[in-house]
Amino acid sequence: MTLLDRPPVVDTRPGNPPAATGPATPVPDAEQGDRIGLPGATALVIGSIIGTGIFTVPAALAGFGTIGIVAFVIVSIGAIFLAVMYGSLAKRRPEAGGPYAYARDAFGEFAGFTNAWSYWLTSWAGNAAIVTGWVLYVVVFFDGAFGWTLSSTAWLITFAMVGLWLPAVVNLLGVRQMDWFQTFTTVAKFLPLAFVATVGLFFVRADNFGPFNVSGDNWFGAISSAGVVVLFAFLGVETASIAAARVRNPERNVPRATIIGTLASALVYVLSTVAIFGVVGPKALAESTAVGAPFVDTFAKILGSSSFGWAVALVAVISGIGALNGWTMICAEMPYAAARDRVFPKAFAWTTKHDVPWFGIISAAALASVATIYSYQGEGGLNAFLTLVYLTGVTAAVPYFFSALAQVYFLFTDPERVSPARMALDCFVAIVAGIFSLWFVYGSGSDATYWAFLMILAGFAVYAVMRIIDRRRPADGLAVESRSPEASLTR
Repeated sequence: MTLLDRPPVVDTRPGNPPAATGPATPVPDAEQGDRIGLPGATALVIGSIIGTGIFTVPAALAGFGTIGIVAFVIVSIGAIFLAVMYGSLAKRRPEAGGPYAYARDAFGEFAGFTNAWSYWLTSWAGNAAIVTGWVLYVVVFFDGAFGWTLSSTAWLITFAMVGLWLPAVVNLLGVRQMDWFQTFTTVAKFLPLAFVATVGLFFVRADNFGPFNVSGDNWFGAISSAGVVVLFAFLGVETASIAAARVRNPERNVPRATIIGTLASALVYVLSTVAIFGVVGPKALAESTAVGAPFVDTFAKILGSSSFGWAVALVAVISGIGALNGWTMICAEMPYAAARDRVFPKAFAWTTKHDVPWFGIISAAALASVATIYSYQGEGGLNAFLTLVYLTGVTAAVPYFFSALAQVYFLFTDPERVSPARMALDCFVAIVAGIFSLWFVYGSGSDATYWAFLMILAGFAVYAVMRIIDRRRPADGLAVESRSPEASLTR
């Protein structure tokens, strides 16, 4: 009997909630044609990790000197440890919900809810962050390609709404449509980035790198500060494990997609940053304020022309919409798995005829829309938005850290023991990944930690209300009513 065959433990005493200590309920098998394969799962990971940040991060690192590249390498190694850990967890427990399921199986329902709630906050707040950066490249593209100046607040909000709701529509159409869109945008953005990361290396000049550390801090302080800049660029290594129920042969494809996608993203990140530093130079990068300047200037050096700004902006637009597409799916998948176990509000388990959790998609897009519109409203809104960006680092650290603890727990308690060497290796990877996740909190600052703490506490209030409601109705097993939007309107 496998973990997925094992029946959940249900407390049948009258008035008690049905969810208990068994493994999280697996999502019923979808038609194989409606699942994504290894290429699609890999595209989900790459597309979720690489958004618009790659086009501006090199300029942000330039202020630290060449040591910024060292920070990028260290953060990339930490992300790879996370990927290896999630690959191992997915192979051991290929269940819907990823980090939610791991925490619930290891530590119980409340831990599962805490992870699902924290990650739900991360996903829709992260979409608000991505779309705000994405809009800047949309404006640059229209200006460079057509000479249209569309930088008023009304246009910015309009573009942002398109960036949030177009992926929502694609996801609502079904898994196949989401898969095709994700694969196309990932290939379309990966090739130009790979061009800079490979061909650009042939144009590197050693004297362009400049001083190693110009931050005025010691090496550890400089690396920590620079690491904060790139730390959030790797959010998304876990996305394939969250969408395991949508992946064909998840025991095999989810671990491979997670590791391949993270390695490919890290390689492009680091090599393109090295190329940009060596071609343009940190001093020139730090002094440039144009949107997408690192890649525009690098292409100008490689191709001998400075008229490619609109093309770089177009790549950034494709990159950003692909990231938003992947994250829109993830916004719904973890709450969907938790809601099926009656660990999350029931509405998140409502699905369309295409088996798409529509409430999770629409609610996340709506919340991200509100946060984005508020971010454009004066100085106060901007400060609130920046806090929201760093907040995602804190809320993501919760499921990352719980996943590391769950991995150690499973290694010592699962009946199917691994060899001592493999156990030692997996424990080491989990410990490093856990420490790396705590760095997310350190890098986010006190203000973001404060707001994250308040929002997580608000989730505990939601959980308490759910338990009260459960105690007031008869126990009816773990099945959750699935309703389409049309059915919801007729109730």
